[in-house]
Amino acid sequence: MDPRQPPRVLVVEDEPAQREVLRYNLEAEGFDVLLAGGGDEALLLLREETPDLVVLDWMLPEVSGIEICRRIKADPGTRAIPVVMLSARGDEADRVRGLETGADDYVVKPYSVIELIARLRNQLRRTRPSAMGERLVHEDIVLDTAEHRVFRGGQPLHLGPTEFRLLATLMEKPGRVWTREQLLDRVWGRDIYVDMRTIDVHVGRLRKALMAQGGSNPVRTVRGTGYALG
Repeated sequence: MDPRQPPRVLVVEDEPAQREVLRYNLEAEGFDVLLAGGGDEALLLLREETPDLVVLDWMLPEVSGIEICRRIKADPGTRAIPVVMLSARGDEADRVRGLETGADDYVVKPYSVIELIARLRNQLRRTRPSAMGERLVHEDIVLDTAEHRVFRGGQPLHLGPTEFRLLATLMEKPGRVWTREQLLDRVWGRDIYVDMRTIDVHVGRLRKALMAQGGSNPVRTVRGTGYALG
């Protein structure tokens, strides 16, 4: 199994044909794709699924893309999710309006799917580097996602696949408190049933491996919530 869960992208597009083109191409590039045909459905999926990225059409029924973007960036639970806005509006004033609303990137229709995917990967390098094969560093811990190796203080550590994914998730955002539900979703996948106590077992194994060379325990337990690195 790939040590990294595929990045999840929510595509919000009311045109069925365009929605399917995006789904096909994104899945071919290794993305886990969620689809929404309108603003209300998109807001529901945002709350339930917490995607890594949102591809958002400006012109939508019910709630406009601009309003959806505004709500995403106003909510502390979703504001860190990158939003790439799609629009037929190519004027500078429209681009500025989209970016000022909080969009992280703005792509004018008609667009190249290859270019769009490149822009999505660029956003992921900033927000979820482990999904892009990047090298993660926190204090004296180095995790190489491409070569599937971990070092602490220059010494190699031996981690199982689950502990590796768990550490990669924690290292993406040091200090962030991850709930057990969020770790289940990211490390095991949303379609896999795992008992909550299993997470505690794997965190215990991760701590043991990280402290094998005598280092301090870098994984903090947040009582009643979950875990954080540092």
